[in-house]
This record gives sequence, C-alpha cells and structure tokens, in this order.
Amino acid sequence: MSFRPLHDRVVVRRVGSDEKTAGGIIIPDTAQEKPSEGQVVSVGSGARAEDGSITAMDVKAGDRVLFGKWSGTEVTIDGEELLIMKESDIMGVIENKKSARKKAA
Repeated sequence: MSFRPLHDRVVVRRVGSDEKTAGGIIIPDTAQEKPSEGQVVSVGSGARAEDGSITAMDVKAGDRVLFGKWSGTEVTIDGEELLIMKESDIMGVIENKKSARKKAA
C-alpha cells in the first residue's frame, strides 16, 4: 500500500536515536526519548491559498528534518510507525556539509 498526504501535510519516518550514552551505558527502550529528527517519506501537493493557488512545499521526499517534540500524529502504515504532520511543524532541513559547499561554490 502507498500513502500520499494531502495539501501541506508531510509523512516522516523517525531516525533512530543512540541506545548508549557517551559513557557506554545502554538505555532501555522504555527510558529512551523519541527522536525529533526524521526523514521525509512523502509530501502533499502544497497549501491552497484563498484564491485557489497552490503554494509549493519547501521539503521533499528524502530530506532529513528536525521537528518539535510533540509534533505530528503517529500512524502505522504497512507495519511501519510514521508521523504525519503539517509542513509548518518542521523546524528545518539538515543538509550535508559537502552538499552545502557545492551549492555555495
């Protein structure tokens, strides 16, 4: 099954957090905090303005993003836990330093 979000919604897969502390202590799943970083799985077509025009999305599938701790709605699609959130819940896109340098040059 495939899922396509509508309008300005984004489907995000959480990126796993470290299971050990810097000192080597293993953190059990029940005590771990859910990460606020993820990878965009799919995006909607964009927000519709009052005049009917569509505002394009700033994120695209494959982008690594940061979002708020309580952002989005958790859903399970094909046995995979995903988040559906509005694009405005995303705080920013994490860019690879090498890619950013090439763009600047």
